[in-house]
Amino acid sequence: QVQLVESGGGLVQPGGSQRLSCTAQDFTLNQYSVGWLRQVPGKVREGVSCISDSGATTHYADSVKGRFTISRDNAEKTVYLQMNSLKPEDTAVYYCARIRWCAPHGVGPALDWGQGTQVTVSS
Repeated sequence: QVQLVESGGGLVQPGGSQRLSCTAQDFTLNQYSVGWLRQVPGKVREGVSCISDSGATTHYADSVKGRFTISRDNAEKTVYLQMNSLKPEDTAVYYCARIRWCAPHGVGPALDWGQGTQVTVSS
C-alpha cells in the first residue's frame, strides 16, 4: 500500500493564499502523475488539478483555473499546489493521489490516496 502524505492545510481568509505539499513514503513520486482532488461532505470528490510525471502536462478544473498552480520538485520528491485568491467555496478536504494519467482535459483515475488535509477559507 502506497502512502501519500499531504501537508499545508489550515484556516485562511478569503483572498488569501496557501500551499499544499504532497510527498510519498516508501516510493518516489517522480515516476508518476499526481493529482490533487478535494471533497466537501455530501459531495463527490472533485479533481482540482494534476501534473504528469515529467511536469510537462498539467490540468486545472475551471473552478480554480488562474488561481491555483500545481508544480513538482522531483529532486525533493514533492508535488505542490499553490492556491491563491482563495474563496469560501474552496473549503474542502484536499487529497493528493497517485493517478494513472494527467491530460490537459482532466485528471486520470486514482491509484492511491493520502489521508487528506483540511483547507478552510473563512473570515
